[in-house]
Amino acid sequence: MTSQTEAASPASPERAKPVRDRRGFWRILLAVIAPLPFLAKGVYYVLTPVAGDVTFKESVASFEAHRDILEALKWIDAVFVVLVIPATIAAAWVARRGAPRLTTAGALIALPGFFFGISLLGGVTTPALVTVQHDLDFTSMAALDDALHHEPLLGIASLLFIVGVVFGLGLLGGALKRSRAVPAWAGLAVMIGGATHPFIPNHIGQGIGLFVAAAGFAGVSVALLRMANDEFDLPPTTVAPR
Repeated sequence: MTSQTEAASPASPERAKPVRDRRGFWRILLAVIAPLPFLAKGVYYVLTPVAGDVTFKESVASFEAHRDILEALKWIDAVFVVLVIPATIAAAWVARRGAPRLTTAGALIALPGFFFGISLLGGVTTPALVTVQHDLDFTSMAALDDALHHEPLLGIASLLFIVGVVFGLGLLGGALKRSRAVPAWAGLAVMIGGATHPFIPNHIGQGIGLFVAAAGFAGVSVALLRMANDEFDLPPTTVAPR
């Protein structure tokens, strides 16, 4: 007696699982973020009671006379510290296709400068501010402030941060203008707002300069919002089953 075995039918291949497209989320998120850090820093400079390059004693005296706004100043400055790097990435992302070399040069100067500055310079809680807010010993905190000002690593970080603001943002502004992804005025605003900031002597003037930069980054936001997802980035790939 012979037995017959039926050929096993090939298993039907499983369909690759579709991946949800999140490009719109990232595009809109970058559009929202782009102008906020420079707008916040502009408000900080306009409101700060400390005018220009003053001594620790003068800073403490100014903060003492304006205790009511110190908490608000910290939170406003925190917006700049947290968002300046993603905002810079947003500008580079918009300019990269129309001006790839200039964008690369600007990003390679701006981003390391901001990373060094934000990570090493102490953020928003300066010795003078915490001395006033927490009633700390003036002499000890003055000694700490002096030591920080003479720390070589912090000096390098401060220099790189200034280079990032002046040259990095200047080149990115030029890249935005050349790419034609934003109106010419927006690229010029980023260029002027960043490059002139350290050279304006009065803190009110510095704040206005940062508002100019924020207006330029608002142009980046408009470009991102008008951009199709396919223009923003490649679509997601499907995930093959295991």
